[in-house]
Amino acid sequence: MAYSKLAYIYDVLMDDAPYDQWQSFVEHFCKQGKMLDLGCGTGRLSHQFAYSGFSVTGVDYSEDMLAFAQANTSGVQYIQQDIRLLQGLTKFDIVVSLCDVINYITTRADLEKVFTNVRESLVNDGLFIFDVHSLNHFNENMVGQTFAEIYDDISYVWFCEQGRETGSVEHDLTFFLLNEETGQYERFDEQHYQRTFTVETYKELLEKSGFQSVTVHGDFSIEEVEEPEENQRLFFVCKKR
Repeated sequence: MAYSKLAYIYDVLMDDAPYDQWQSFVEHFCKQGKMLDLGCGTGRLSHQFAYSGFSVTGVDYSEDMLAFAQANTSGVQYIQQDIRLLQGLTKFDIVVSLCDVINYITTRADLEKVFTNVRESLVNDGLFIFDVHSLNHFNENMVGQTFAEIYDDISYVWFCEQGRETGSVEHDLTFFLLNEETGQYERFDEQHYQRTFTVETYKELLEKSGFQSVTVHGDFSIEEVEEPEENQRLFFVCKKR
């Protein structure tokens, strides 16, 4: 399953990720309250939000990710659930889903389920903030590309291919991880499938699920964008009716 072994090296691979920018973007719109972090992974952002004063509950489907999060972060309640099937999570002031988690929701039907579940989790006038990769970014910077990194204790090769559906990408990753006891490198593979939709599709499904005042932002800018697809990462800020 995806993120099984990867959970334990994820933070190393994501060391240069713009976590502070994600946090600053969210805190421009909401600075405190009860937060639900969907797809929290190893808990890096959940912990940062908790440290800055939010009461945070982190949700992830991967038991390995959550085990790592519980062992390495503090101040956060972690729950294992599929975000398409959220249960028992209500009265949150803000729900966030960052680092392209929503790109793993690959059908319109499942997107509507997630958005409806999020709405039910929020108080009236609560906020839902999430990000996705833009279609242009997938098509121009991902499809057909190969990425690789070599470190002393880990190396990887990452192939990105066009997926079966419009706006989708298949990620095929091979890792070589140093076993310190044997001095040998162990190989493991992961396959990930992501999909993104047009801005109009996201807006349509959000409004259908009961959100209003949906604004679209690009590449961490707090200003709305007129041409969203010119940006690599899109942010949606949505208010519950």
